[in-house]
Amino acid sequence: MLSKEIICIIPARKGSKGIKNKNLKKIKNKPLVQYSIDSAKKISNLVEICVSTDSTLIKKIVLKNKIKFYGLRPAKLSGDYAETKDVIKYELFKYEKIYKRKFKYILLLQPTTPIRNTNLLRKIIRIIKNNKKIDSVISVKDVGGNHPLRMKVFKKGLLKNYSGKKKEDMRPRQKLPKVFIRSGSFYLITRSSFIKYKSLVGKNCHGVILKGLESTNIDNILDLKYLEMKI
Repeated sequence: MLSKEIICIIPARKGSKGIKNKNLKKIKNKPLVQYSIDSAKKISNLVEICVSTDSTLIKKIVLKNKIKFYGLRPAKLSGDYAETKDVIKYELFKYEKIYKRKFKYILLLQPTTPIRNTNLLRKIIRIIKNNKKIDSVISVKDVGGNHPLRMKVFKKGLLKNYSGKKKEDMRPRQKLPKVFIRSGSFYLITRSSFIKYKSLVGKNCHGVILKGLESTNIDNILDLKYLEMKI
């Protein structure tokens, strides 16, 4: 049996700033984390699945899905200020030590963006494997009306343009240049670029634009209710 080149990491800690026990909240009677686990299981022929958590309840869900589990995430990587890149590095090295080999790619699936197209996941894997110039693939979405040329910052109590421009840009949204923000649905990067740049976004990054439910990111209870209503 060929060794899988990709480690698929699903970060699902028990704490959350926006919603208590967010990753365990149910949408259509299914815990939020289960949606990302389901996506990973559909491509399990290509990836080794790692659910990174400090929650014994999430651990039970992982084991129920017959996914291997090698211990809870340490507390220092489970707080509100823990960075995802540090969690990825910890799990990557742990799994490589257990499997006695290095992975070639890292795929991150965040539970807060639960709706994914499995065919798209397979497509982005083909993209990074077939194009040696690309070292990462991430999902993005249009910022819409929240355009940086409309954004403001307070300086000494007065509003100033975030862009630094002195003149106000009053063009309608349709006339402004297209700007995109990371949607959080997936990050796929070569191991070498992740280690080199200490980031999930490499130097030569390919973007995939998502729309609709696939681009929905759950930050608060209203997002949760909206998604449940839509699906």
